[in-house]
Amino acid sequence: MENPRLEHVFVVGSSIAGVRACGGLRAEGFEGGITLIGSETHQPYDRPPLSKKVLSGEWEPDRIALVRPEELDKLQLQLRLGVPAVALSTAERTLTLRDGSTLSYDGLVLATGAATRRLPDQLEHDSVFELRTLDDSLALRSRIDAGGLRVTIIGAGFIGLEVAATARALGNEVVVLEGAPAPLTRGLGADMGRAVTLLHADNGVPVRCGVQVVRIEETDSGQHGGALIVRLGDGEVVASDLIVVGIGVTPVTGWLEGSGLELRDGIVCDATLNAGPIGVYAAGDVARWPNAQFDGEEMRVEHWTNASEQGLIAARNMLAVARGDEPEPYNSVPFFWSEQYGVRIQFLGRAAGDDDIRIVKGSVEERSFLALYGSNGVLRGALGVAMAKPVMQCRRLLLDRLSFEDAVAAASAF
Repeated sequence: MENPRLEHVFVVGSSIAGVRACGGLRAEGFEGGITLIGSETHQPYDRPPLSKKVLSGEWEPDRIALVRPEELDKLQLQLRLGVPAVALSTAERTLTLRDGSTLSYDGLVLATGAATRRLPDQLEHDSVFELRTLDDSLALRSRIDAGGLRVTIIGAGFIGLEVAATARALGNEVVVLEGAPAPLTRGLGADMGRAVTLLHADNGVPVRCGVQVVRIEETDSGQHGGALIVRLGDGEVVASDLIVVGIGVTPVTGWLEGSGLELRDGIVCDATLNAGPIGVYAAGDVARWPNAQFDGEEMRVEHWTNASEQGLIAARNMLAVARGDEPEPYNSVPFFWSEQYGVRIQFLGRAAGDDDIRIVKGSVEERSFLALYGSNGVLRGALGVAMAKPVMQCRRLLLDRLSFEDAVAAASAF
């Protein structure tokens, strides 16, 4: 099949990956039409502050715009906000929106991100919250900002722990419940997950792992002392005024069933982020691709930096193929960061359960350390807690694929 003439590109998803794709198209000289489609009615905004600066009340929504109004005007986008895509036919090269409109595309960037996982009875309770959108953050803020509540966080991932830290700083009594044996196992491994959550113990927030949440129940204020209880598998109940569920996310791909794309916990792409059909690319939380930086390991990364970079690469590669040029593979060192109780936590690379982990600077006791992760004798990752500069210096060690022992020696001198 010959490359179609690229006259109009549709970008589905108005968060960081989608916005960067639009900017990348214009930066590369694309003069055709660009339509940005988003499920929310808000102008594009940044998500990381939702669990920190916005939730705490330090920032108002105008501080988190991804693009200033004058910059958005320069991009000359057609905005379709609040009208999510509901179907795609790669055979017909058409996109269907919830309002019934069918659009024909030449190029397509799929950047629909991820949606929160929910407990079975979660939506039945007015005082049970999740945190994914600006509306979620503002609604939760309006309840916790005065302090004095008993707040239960279900899920000790980064979002849950950030919300816990923010709620505690606002003067609430907070407890975190986690089903896994240790917090942050997926991102950091069990030992380092426990080390990071010592910050919560220091601030009076218990993080209880290995507990089974059976259900959430409404109760009168006289029975257990709270409006809600969380019933655990051992029969214990946790009295709560408010509950936040943060048990992970899933890529938003349900609407792509029958589209002709390969779906497997995300949209399966090649190394250039092409999703199979000519002119169709994926970026951000939905993209699953082989990362040559990690020996072709297929990965899907749910972090801001990855989404930002992939949006640009997807746009660049779409235009390169349309011109008849070679597209570039997306080889990256994943990076994410969190801030809890004013402490910056950063991670570069990929963690696995059997990694050799070595602390090369500082100590867990000091709550300030740099730890390296190695596997099969090769450096795989670097974790910094209150070690902003040293952990970023490790990026070059990862790009150079140093042996683990050489990386330990180099990082010890940072």
